[in-house]
Amino acid sequence: MDNTFGLIYRTTTFGESHSRGVGAIIDGCPANIEISEEVIQKQLDRRKPGTSKLTTQRNESDTAVILSGVENGKTLGTPIAVFVENKDFRSNDYSGFTDVPRPSHADFTYKEKFGIVASSGGGRASARETIGRVISGAIAMEVLKIFDIEIAAGISQIGNICDIEGNLEAIEKEVEKAKAEKNSVGGAITCVCKNVPTGLGNPVFDKIDALLAQAMMSIPAAKGFEIGSGFSAAKMKGNEHNDLFVMKNGKLGTITNNSGGIQGGITNGENIIFKVAFKPTPTIGTKQLTVDYYGNPNPLEGKGRHDPCVAIRAVPVVEAMAAMVILDCLLRQNSTKTR
Repeated sequence: MDNTFGLIYRTTTFGESHSRGVGAIIDGCPANIEISEEVIQKQLDRRKPGTSKLTTQRNESDTAVILSGVENGKTLGTPIAVFVENKDFRSNDYSGFTDVPRPSHADFTYKEKFGIVASSGGGRASARETIGRVISGAIAMEVLKIFDIEIAAGISQIGNICDIEGNLEAIEKEVEKAKAEKNSVGGAITCVCKNVPTGLGNPVFDKIDALLAQAMMSIPAAKGFEIGSGFSAAKMKGNEHNDLFVMKNGKLGTITNNSGGIQGGITNGENIIFKVAFKPTPTIGTKQLTVDYYGNPNPLEGKGRHDPCVAIRAVPVVEAMAAMVILDCLLRQNSTKTR
């Protein structure tokens, strides 16, 4: 199982949903970067459960503890280890799943690959694994601040509702309705990366958009990725899609941004804009007629505390993965000290 992401800025996440804890080990972070548990905690609080009625009511403080790599508030250039303890887990909620693979979950595929599956909480397939990603992303964003790079993501679609800003009440009702019906609903997140310099990314297999796609599709429940014009490009003609060049403050730029800030796999200085689609949470309370591992009919009714819409808490995860990709590409491009 490959649990490490990145070439120079490398992140290894560890822990299962119902284990003693989860976290991350980050190697390759430059020295003398100001980092504190408070900085990391601010991002973790954005994804932790129980923050609203629209998310799972699992009650976790998700308190970050820095174990190594930081001294007197600054990174040492050595591996940074951060740990978050699991406290409010209820393994009994999963007792009925021992012999029954949950539909559209990773129970079946994990067992096929490894011959064993975590007895509760989805193990490494659980969204709780993303805590390690948010930890690493929080650190990466502190480094990116030196280069004035900003990354911000937000919900852009819930179910069939796309105009988020104009339909906040409708969105809340959509999620609450799914929850009341013991069901779930999908969603999408749009991310914008500003002030990214030109020249990041490499031709052919290490294109930065390919790396972003890999990063986003590695997030639990992610089912789709598009950058710039995305799938709408299939409906356009060349003269509609081409981003014409102009001079902007003495530098070349483009009038439009159908390329999403990337051309030929290399950043062109425009904003990187992409979207990630998330499926509905697979574990639902609605009774589903499925079979056990032996093919016997088995009506399955999910128990436990699950998000009615996973996209809501995935926003900081998307930002974190984008920060990890951009920082790794930046370090690959610029081997000099950041300070």
